Amino acid sequence: MMISHHAALIYVMVMVSAADGNMTDPELRMIGEIVNFLPIFRDYDPELLTRTTATCAEILDSDDGLNRILEVIKASLPPKLRETAYALACDVAAADRDPHREVMRLLELFRHRLDIDRLAAAAIERGAMARFAILPVHA
Repeated sequence: MMISHHAALIYVMVMVSAADGNMTDPELRMIGEIVNFLPIFRDYDPELLTRTTATCAEILDSDDGLNRILEVIKASLPPKLRETAYALACDVAAADRDPHREVMRLLELFRHRLDIDRLAAAAIERGAMARFAILPVHA
């Protein structure tokens, strides 16, 4: 099964958001902002986002859904976009401020399945943490 590179990138973001069993508002907002802002989505119709998200959820709910969807993502993304996919995953994870263990495990799966170099992955992760850093509120 092949999907568009747009759908593959959206699947990655949806999977991160759903990994802990709770798709939070900040995560969903982040996905929407990414789709509406990043150049890779310029030729994507945002009206398809809901349908793409639902299709991703259906695949995940099927037998061996996680492995199937990881294979589909890798097959559908050109190597040039695999680090982009990992960066989007990290941004969605960082949007929630405190990623759960399930999210961290999924990021690890993405690193391995998408053949992301460990040094490149560390730089991408550090960049996401820097972009989403906040100052503590003083009482």
